[in-house]
Amino acid sequence: MIWTGVLQGLDTLVIDVMLALVPLVIFFLVFQFLYLKLPASYVANLLKGLVFTFVGMVLFLQGVHVAFLPAGQEIGAFLAGLEPRWIIIPFGFLVGFLATYAEPAVRILCRQVEESSSGFLRESVLIAVLSAGVAAFVSFGMARLVFDIPFLPVMIIGYATAISLLAFADRDFIAIAFDSGGVATGPMAVTFLMALSVGSSSVIEGKDPVTDGFGLIAFIALAPIIAILLLGVVFRIKRVKNNDM
Repeated sequence: MIWTGVLQGLDTLVIDVMLALVPLVIFFLVFQFLYLKLPASYVANLLKGLVFTFVGMVLFLQGVHVAFLPAGQEIGAFLAGLEPRWIIIPFGFLVGFLATYAEPAVRILCRQVEESSSGFLRESVLIAVLSAGVAAFVSFGMARLVFDIPFLPVMIIGYATAISLLAFADRDFIAIAFDSGGVATGPMAVTFLMALSVGSSSVIEGKDPVTDGFGLIAFIALAPIIAILLLGVVFRIKRVKNNDM
């Protein structure tokens, strides 16, 4: 039956989500009884929100297991089998942009940055920069499979570039840049994009899905850092020009 595949592994997933949320609930309740003393209505609303969070996490993660991962692997395998094979490079850019643009954690971070900066750093600008940066690195990750580019030298050069940009970027962007590297590697990227890379490497002759398919998430984590730091360099140049006027 169709529901058999959809519900497969759901019981284990429910336990995993409970193990993730229960310690947080206990932690809050301990502080509530000992220190916070928040109104009962506030606690009731918070517990209702936790129920919605639990249901949402279960449904989302189950959807990831039965849809996103298989779909990503199948699409990656299909594209890697096409000629010319480099077609997966622009496709990687497109999918990388869309996945980051749709990533909930990215939107939360960008919204908080806009609120904290009183609108100085716009949410829409940050999302666009993050999405473009991740898209560029995902396409490079696909190029690594096609042209057999070594992984380690690229990562060394990438982080050396990020460290070098610290001296030139506006200081307001530095902490945001490194936080962005964490939020960009959310469930959308880790599930679909990683599955895309693994599926592609399983089809390309001479590639090993374990040694060549993985590593894309490292690129995705590095991409927002460099992208936001570059944005910080632009803002610093503009600030210097405005002060000189």
